[in-house]
Amino acid sequence: MHSRSGHDITPLTTERVDALAAALSPEEARVLLRKGTEPAFCGNLVDNHREGVYACRLCGLPLFSSRAKFDSGTGWPSFFQPVDPEHVREIADTSHGMRRTEITCARCDSHLGHVFADGPRPTGLRFCLNSISLVFHDDSADLPPESRPTTSMP
Repeated sequence: MHSRSGHDITPLTTERVDALAAALSPEEARVLLRKGTEPAFCGNLVDNHREGVYACRLCGLPLFSSRAKFDSGTGWPSFFQPVDPEHVREIADTSHGMRRTEITCARCDSHLGHVFADGPRPTGLRFCLNSISLVFHDDSADLPPESRPTTSMP
């Protein structure tokens, strides 16, 4: 199963997720695997202004581009669109007495954050992410194999 951008988005097996999760810190596991949230303004990617791609910390799937990043003032990295809509899954979230839309990685189901309809143009969306859910790759660096497309793009 491949996204339009050529990345393998076949859902990972439970065994593969467990193997990848073994390398997570307790805080990373709390956020990615148990739908936690890091405190506002503490993430290491909030003020990152370098050009590059933000990938899933657990499986490496590219999720957001620096070209779609904006300062929302919320204390979490915010983006107006994913690199490929098929890389992010949206799930209704009614926890904490609120109605929100949770976003997870389409390949490994890691919790990323939430999406809100109060973002800038052109989409009007604000994908609000936990820094701890992401790993940043500079445009000048080679992407690791798990972050590269596996098929040629159309």
